[in-house]
Amino acid sequence: MSTVSLRDAKAGFSNLVDEAIKGEFVTITRHGKPVAALVSIEAAEAAKKIMNKSRPNFGEYLMTFPGGVELERSPSKMRDIDP
Repeated sequence: MSTVSLRDAKAGFSNLVDEAIKGEFVTITRHGKPVAALVSIEAAEAAKKIMNKSRPNFGEYLMTFPGGVELERSPSKMRDIDP
């Protein structure tokens, strides 16, 4: 993985694309802070798949628990509160 400044990336863009094609990740910085990455199309497609994959919410996740969960309500009287 290489890191280059935006100025150097502009000057050597063709070489950076060649690195990305070979599977390297190229980080581009502006004022010393990472702002962009240049990757191969395969890496970009893989990232898109992962980002678009839906994940179950917490309730759905709990419903997948094997054996189920039996919850019993407490028979004691609920306490009063002042609104």
